[in-house]
Amino acid sequence: MKNIKNRKIIVLFSTGILVFLFCVWQNNDIVVSDYQYRTSLIGDHLNGYKIAQISDLHNKKFGRQQNRIIRILSNETPDIIVITGDIVDSDRTNIETALEFVEQAIKIAPVYFVTGNHEHWLSEYDRDNLLEGMKQRGVTLLDNQTMNMDKYGDEFYLAGLSAVHLSDNVLKTMCSDMDSTKLQIVLAHEPQFLYNYSDADVHLVLSGHAHGGQIRLPVIGGLVAPGQGYFPKYTSGTYKKNSTTMIVSRGLGNSIIPIRVFNRPEVVIITLQKS
Repeated sequence: MKNIKNRKIIVLFSTGILVFLFCVWQNNDIVVSDYQYRTSLIGDHLNGYKIAQISDLHNKKFGRQQNRIIRILSNETPDIIVITGDIVDSDRTNIETALEFVEQAIKIAPVYFVTGNHEHWLSEYDRDNLLEGMKQRGVTLLDNQTMNMDKYGDEFYLAGLSAVHLSDNVLKTMCSDMDSTKLQIVLAHEPQFLYNYSDADVHLVLSGHAHGGQIRLPVIGGLVAPGQGYFPKYTSGTYKKNSTTMIVSRGLGNSIIPIRVFNRPEVVIITLQKS
């Protein structure tokens, strides 16, 4: 009987160790997710144009000076890097960790940033320090701003929507000043407002916020996401509504729920393809 009891203890202990190691791997091993966006709205010089998307870092560290993320970005050789919000966490804010990442990322490609809800939850002092620090390091802030992007004469629009204007008419107003015959790419932190992005007739939206649903199960998908509750609709991958395509990143860090299951942190790569 004693031997049986000891074996049970060993099995339970070993199982606990394996579960712990699995969770560590799930929360720290970064996967690269590739998407191709096909469109007739770009010229030959934009065919193969590569956008790297970073989302929801939440102050999480991936190696010294974020070298594990930086290595991935360097290997992917993107034309631009976009950050779709929540680079910090308002509950455990570390401005230097966020600035450490962008300082390295800007050496790889131009970096564009749009705020998420956690940036707006910061104190005014921390928010000013973060945004000013990013600008000083060469990051372009895109809250409610539009840029005309150019590669050898071929153009597209890159716009950003502030986290406090995701559901109002700000995007529609911004789009009224864009040429609808050119590709429009919008950075917008929260995916559950796809109906609003579609109403504005934008072509491609890059989003995050949902953290992949935290715990992902086969067939079911993600279990819970901020702003969407249980069994959320928009957690990872590509979604379409009318003429609008939205790509949702699972992000890199965690916030309220400190663990991911079957939901590794990801860097998203979007490649434009001329159709």
